[in-house]
Order: sequence, then C-alpha cells, then structure tokens
Amino acid sequence: MAQRAIREYDGKALFSKQWKNYFDGFHYGFKSVLVSSGKELLAMADKHGFEWLKQEPLVAKPDMLFGKRGKNDLVLFKDKKPGDVSLEVAAKWIDEKQAHDTTLLSGQKGHLTHFIVEPFTPHSQDQEYYISATTVGEDDVLYMSAEGGMEVEEGWEEKVVEVTIPITMNDADMEHLVKANIPKDIPEDNKKRFASFAIQFFKFYRDMNFAYLEINPIVMVKNDMHILDLVARLDDTAGFLMADTWGEIEFPTAFGMEDQSPEEKAIAEADAKSGASLKLTVLNPKGRIWTMVAGGGASVVYADTIADLSGDVSDLANYGEYSGGPTTGETKFYADTIFDLMTRHKDPKGRDKILIIGGAIANFTDVAKTFTGIIQSFEGYAEKLKAHNTKIYVRRGGPNYEKGLKDIKEAADRLGLYIEVYGPETHVTDIVRMALEK
Repeated sequence: MAQRAIREYDGKALFSKQWKNYFDGFHYGFKSVLVSSGKELLAMADKHGFEWLKQEPLVAKPDMLFGKRGKNDLVLFKDKKPGDVSLEVAAKWIDEKQAHDTTLLSGQKGHLTHFIVEPFTPHSQDQEYYISATTVGEDDVLYMSAEGGMEVEEGWEEKVVEVTIPITMNDADMEHLVKANIPKDIPEDNKKRFASFAIQFFKFYRDMNFAYLEINPIVMVKNDMHILDLVARLDDTAGFLMADTWGEIEFPTAFGMEDQSPEEKAIAEADAKSGASLKLTVLNPKGRIWTMVAGGGASVVYADTIADLSGDVSDLANYGEYSGGPTTGETKFYADTIFDLMTRHKDPKGRDKILIIGGAIANFTDVAKTFTGIIQSFEGYAEKLKAHNTKIYVRRGGPNYEKGLKDIKEAADRLGLYIEVYGPETHVTDIVRMALEK
C-alpha cells in the first residue's frame, strides 16, 4: 500500500463532500479555508460564502503534515490572549509566522507556507472524543476513546479501545463488533450516538481508500459533529479508481523537506508511500561511520554511542532508520542510497569506512526479508565498498534473525567484504565499540 499524506483541509473537505452519503443523522457544518498569507486570508473574507471569517472568532494553524502543533505553540485561538481571534489578528499572526523559519520540538526546521483557518468551536473537555482507523497487516483496526486532545497518546493502552476488523468481515458483523466495543467510559446517553458515528466513520474510511484516518478530537454536541483536528493518508494505489471521488487533492511535500538533499528527499518520498518507516538525515557526507539502523529508538542509541566513543562527532555521517516491516525492495532502495553516499568520498585521514547495520530485537519485521534487500545492494556496491576499505558490523535480533544473519555473512564473504555478524546475545551497541577499537 502506497500511503500519501494529505492536508487537514483536504481531508475535511472530503468529509464535507461525502457527508450526506455516509453520516446519516449527523450534521457537519464545514467552514474552513486554506491560505498561504495574511493578505490572502483578508481577500478570502470578501468572497461570497466566506462572510463568517469576519463574523466569528477564529482558529488558525499551519497545515503542513506535522503534528503536535499545540505543543509547538503553533495554534492561534481565543485562549491564547484575552478576547476572540478576529480576522485581522489571524492575518497578522500568519504573516508573523511566515517571516522566519520555524523549528519544531522534534528538531524539524522549515518555512511555514500553508495555514488552515476555521471558526472557533466552544466546547467542554467531556465533549471531546478520539477516533481513527488504519490498516495493520491484512486487517483494518478501529481505535476509539472517550478522551480526545493532545494527551490521548499518554496512557494509550488504558484510554483507547482497539477493534480489529478483518477485510473479509461483512457489514452486519462489523457493526455488531463495533457496538460491542464502544469505550465504557463514554456517557450512557452518548454511547448509541457515538457507536452510530463510529460505524459510519469506518465505512467512510474504507470506501474512500484511506490508509490512515484520525480525528483528534472530534467534538460531539448531540448530533452536531465538529472535526477539530484531522490527520489522513490515502492509498495512492487506488488513485485511478478514486480520481472523481477525491477530486483535486494535493499530495504536498512534508514540512522541512525544502532544504533536504536529493537523497534525503528520495527517502522521505519513499517513506510517504510506505507503511514502513524510512528516515535519513545526512550529517557529514565525508564522515567515515555510516549506519543502517532498524528502529527509531535504536537510531538514537547508536548515534549517541558513536558520538561518545569516537571522540569526534563529525565521524558520524548520517542519522536515520528503516523499520516497521519494510519490504525487500524498500530495504534495498534504502541501502542503495546509503552505500552510494558513503562511497562518494574517501576519508580525509585515509581511514577505513565503517558501516554499522544495527538494531534491537524486532517485534514483527522479518529480519531475513530486510537483509535480503541489503544483500542485493551489497552485490551492486561491493567493489565500491571494498575500494573504501569498508568494515561492516551487524547486530540484529527478531523474527528469522538466524537466517538473516547467516545469509548476510555468506553473501559478504562471497563478495569479499569484511563483515562481523552478531545476534541478540551481543549487547545492542557493542558492535560500535568493536568497530572503533579495531
């Protein structure tokens, strides 16, 4: 499945376009504009149908495919300052945010170019709910919670009900399953209403060929539904079937990609089309230590260990991860990119290049399958890797890890590459110490 993220505005517009076809008994008053400047927002308010921009208190926020906008102080609404947010205040705020680059708490840095502006929805916290759906393996999973907002991720296991819905399940059985699993802490007078909405939400998610669809929070005031925040990814492989239904939906470049190298952009684009996680940041193109790390947490541990033990942080050439069950082809593409970059420059001090292929113990990623992709890349880059005296150190555990380690060792030996291979009996970062000591 090729997953491609869309803007919050486009997701809400698709809801509005299809609302009467799916959400019987509920009302959604879609009022939203997407603008790129304060000037554009002011001009929009003079157009027919957008008079509400002058008449109602507003909320403004970037619409650029990144989350936690509230925690990054990138949501303008009435609680931030005394009084409501007027059209003029929202326009000024947008221009202020565009006047300089923005760095998120995650470290991502870029220029804000698109903003979504909507009416402020007064509500109480007990009117906020969480709902999302995605594909996991061969099944769909519906997630529901009586709590919405920024804190739903904290205590996820206690707050969120997960309902696995096989793709072969008929509608009647699906509806029964959802009704039987409505979160118990939803007030009794709302349970039937929420169950009806959840069933219709799931049908909409599936029929519209979403790969992921999240509303957090959705505010339910009797039968009036207010979609406050939305995250969505579409299954791009269904694009030829859904062209008329989706309409002119944009698949934008993710925030912070403007200053990326071609290789970083290529990996980011592959990540956007995959259900797996593929990340790459080039720190020093001439660095001698390159990594292929499986897992976001492990990538941090390896980067810290390399910086600590090498004594020179500039030795670390890259930072990133491949995880979440990438296919053999996706892993080969990721490896090809790393090997191409690391064989462009000789080490300035004439030292051997080091390649760390590391990771903790995988939960569901098939190690043998991903290592097959790395082996295929070895075959294409073996001579270049040898020309840079590359020393390869591998540490991995997880499903099929014994076969994966055996295959990668045999392939490297056959190709004349220096390699040391270790399983989960070796501490996760010991291969860094081994590599640097030698």
